[in-house]
Amino acid sequence: MDKELLSLSYIFMTDEQLLEVNRQHLDHDYYTDVITFDNSDELNVIEGDIFISIDRVRDNAKQLGEKSSVELHRVMVHGLLHLCGLGDKTEQEQLEMRAAEDRMLRLLLKDSGLKT
Repeated sequence: MDKELLSLSYIFMTDEQLLEVNRQHLDHDYYTDVITFDNSDELNVIEGDIFISIDRVRDNAKQLGEKSSVELHRVMVHGLLHLCGLGDKTEQEQLEMRAAEDRMLRLLLKDSGLKT
């Protein structure tokens, strides 16, 4: 499905700040790396806010043996893919999400000259 990008904001914060967003807006009491809010009223439009914990991104990158810049791009892509309609609640959705992230990251890394 084609979508038109109207508005996309990335908000970078600490673990504690994103934990508070998670508590206030989703009633979840745990740390996470990314939270996506879809603000669009139409199915074919992307309009949203993506909140990212830089602390989580750094920790995840270290645990995965990945560069922080690559992990940051992965969570940025992850949030955008949510706005495009991909989920990650079930095991199948997680596999599809990871495959889509990998495809988008390859494109991004190729175009930007970043290396994994």
